[in-house]
Amino acid sequence: MNIDYDSLFHRPVLYHEIIHALQPKEKGLYIDCTLGAGGHAWGILDASSPSGKLLGLEVDPQVLIIAKERLAAFGSRAIIVQASYVTLTQQLSNVGWAKVDGIILDLGVSSLQLDTPERGFSFRYDAPLDMRFDPSNPVTAEDIVNSFSEKELADMLYQYGEEKKSRQIARLIIASRPILSTGQLAEIATRAIGKTKRSYRWTSIHPATRTFQALRIAVNKELDALEKVLPQAVNALTPHGRLAVISFHSLEDRIVKDFFRRESKDCICPPKQPQCTCDHHAKIIEITRHPIMPTLEEKEKFPRSRSAKLRVAQKLDQ
Repeated sequence: MNIDYDSLFHRPVLYHEIIHALQPKEKGLYIDCTLGAGGHAWGILDASSPSGKLLGLEVDPQVLIIAKERLAAFGSRAIIVQASYVTLTQQLSNVGWAKVDGIILDLGVSSLQLDTPERGFSFRYDAPLDMRFDPSNPVTAEDIVNSFSEKELADMLYQYGEEKKSRQIARLIIASRPILSTGQLAEIATRAIGKTKRSYRWTSIHPATRTFQALRIAVNKELDALEKVLPQAVNALTPHGRLAVISFHSLEDRIVKDFFRRESKDCICPPKQPQCTCDHHAKIIEITRHPIMPTLEEKEKFPRSRSAKLRVAQKLDQ
C-alpha cells in the first residue's frame, strides 16, 4: 500500500476547536475513540506534553498504519489499539486506567477510506461494494443491496439516508440485481431520482449521496455503536473531564444532542407527571448548547468539513 503521508497529515476537521474543548494538560489521560490518521491525537499529545497519555482506538487496520507512523514520536505516551469504541470500557480496563480527563469521537469517514477505491465508500470510483470500516465485519454493502427485501431497503434508505425517494430507489435496486459495484449503484440511484449528470452539477449533493450514506451506516451499524459508546464515555470521565463529539449528519447529531440533554437533567419524567419517579440524576453539563461549526475558511479549504458539528459536555463533580 502506497501512502501519501504528506497529504494525509493535514490537520483534521475542527482541530483547534477540539484542543480548546478538551483543554489537554500535563499528566492528563485521554481517549481518541476514532483515531483515524491520528490528527486530533497528535494535537492532544502535543498539548499535554511532556507526560500526558492517549489511548487511541481504531477498527481499520489500514488507517492504523498511518496513525502509528504519525504518533511514533510520542513513544509510550501513545497507546494504539485496533478495537471498536463500542468496547471502550473494556479497553480502559485493559490499559489499567480508572478514569480519563477527555474523550473525543470523530464520527466522519476518513479521507483515506473515501479515496481508496477498493474500499467502496465513494461513488467517484467504480469499485466493489464494500464500505466496511473493519475488514473482519462479515457483512458488506454488496450483501445488503442484494439480499434485503424491497421494504427493508426502502426503510434503510429513508431511516439512515433520509432519502425522500427511498421507495423508488429500492424498487429499482430489486429490478437491477445483482448489483456488484459502486458505479452500478450510483447509476441506479441517479435514475430513480430522475437526475442526469448534467442536472446535478449545480445541486448541493450527488443523487447517490444519501443512498451511500445509508448503506455505510447499515454495514457498520454506526448509530447503534454511537448509542452504546456515549454512556460508556461519560462513565469513563473523571469529574470535570470532557467529552467532545464531531458528527457529520443529522442522525448522529440528534443522538448526541438528545443524550447530552437527557444526561444534563436531574429528572427525565414526562413534563405533565406531577411527581418525579425516575430517580435520574444529572451526570454532565453541556458546554455547547448549540453545535460548533467549521469556519468559512476551513470549509473552503476542506469541503468535506462543511457538515461537521461539534458538541462538548463536561462531567459533573459528583
